[in-house]
Amino acid sequence: MSVSTGDKVIIDIEKIVYGGEGLGFIDDFAVFVPMTVPGDRVEIEIISKKKTYARGLITKLIKAGPERIEDTSKISFEDFHGCDFGMLNYESQLKYKTELVKDVMEKIGGIKDVPVSDIIGAEEKDTRNYRNKVIEPFALDKNKKIITGMFKRKSHEVFEVKENILSSELANKIINIVKKMLNKSKISVYREKEHKGLLRHIMVRTNSKNEAMLALVINSKKVPKDVEEFLKGIYENTEEIKSVYVSLNSDITNVALGKENIHLFGDKYIKESINGINFNISPNSFFQINVNQTKKLYDIGISFFDNIQDKYIVDAFSGTGTIGMILSKNAEKVYSIEIVKEAVKDGMRTAKENNIENIEFITGDVNKELLNLIEKGKRVDAVIFDPPRKGIEGDSLVKLAGHGIEEIVYISCNPSTFARDSKILTEQGYRLEKIQPVDMFPRTSHIEVVGKFRLNK
Repeated sequence: MSVSTGDKVIIDIEKIVYGGEGLGFIDDFAVFVPMTVPGDRVEIEIISKKKTYARGLITKLIKAGPERIEDTSKISFEDFHGCDFGMLNYESQLKYKTELVKDVMEKIGGIKDVPVSDIIGAEEKDTRNYRNKVIEPFALDKNKKIITGMFKRKSHEVFEVKENILSSELANKIINIVKKMLNKSKISVYREKEHKGLLRHIMVRTNSKNEAMLALVINSKKVPKDVEEFLKGIYENTEEIKSVYVSLNSDITNVALGKENIHLFGDKYIKESINGINFNISPNSFFQINVNQTKKLYDIGISFFDNIQDKYIVDAFSGTGTIGMILSKNAEKVYSIEIVKEAVKDGMRTAKENNIENIEFITGDVNKELLNLIEKGKRVDAVIFDPPRKGIEGDSLVKLAGHGIEEIVYISCNPSTFARDSKILTEQGYRLEKIQPVDMFPRTSHIEVVGKFRLNK
């Protein structure tokens, strides 16, 4: 049986593949179907077809697989607020994430003999409302009402979510207040095709003290008076909002925040505490979005080092220096390397406020600055990496290996690039000793991984 785009067919889902989609077959022809679980029998519409596979979307759930959540009325990406693992019960989410890490390590990394520990999950209460940073685009619905939400899958069409199941409860509250008040104002919404209108995105950052930072991203080179007055009213009437910014973004871009963030009201920062250190968070700060799981993640990463008290350690891709400052409690010295200047400034401020003196901040590209540090003769006993999704440049890993750094701890938000980089490191004389996945993002297919490498002698 051949299939074409637009066809409706019935298919049985056999497995979940890396990326979170279900996989079934029509006469040995692979079809990927998001939001499905093994054991599902579904009617789907084919939305695209390639030479060796097709992709379809559920139009009807005929029979639910045993691991699907009880509410079988939910079948679409939008039903689950964009959570691509939301259709699975939580125990099964954890099972598949562990299996997916094992699979990607073998297929991409060529690594079969390193044990992958079962993923460390969140407590049930922490599988909802855990995001402490939320950015939603503005749009107008068919009735010209201002809404925010998220983009439909592979689209720039916004669908509204009034109480996002992942966003913190405070963020949901503030976003709904802002939308209600905006619909009483005359402030225009950005229209992407015309590159006109003001309101582009809303960002809310929250902390465990139930405090918030609000930022409106607008298509402008300055802050209009009506926007400033609007935000003043929101700030004065919403007790939890402690900091207010406008981010100026007049570029034609998919990047949400602009290059200039104007502080208007309240504090310039909100603070979050991890391991007894109070961290400053600004609009551009990189800070993990799930604090409770972050504490577990960092504790694991730090525990992977041996004899930390005697070491000079580099915290590479350090963001605001979170891991580095926690390490500094026990390490002899920490070098913190980060390319985003605002994040480095936040880190330096945090270190000063917390009387941390054995950390040195370096602003620049990790791929260059780490090697510069070593080549200048600075002592480096170990490195902890926490790179973006694209991982680390292969040439940098090869050069680093040439300097004989004994220990590397690698925290990754992308198991595929972690597996790729693991292969490079093992080819350069390192031994991957252990792998620990952590579920930083419940209800989604994203997986965080911590690996420990030691140089073979």
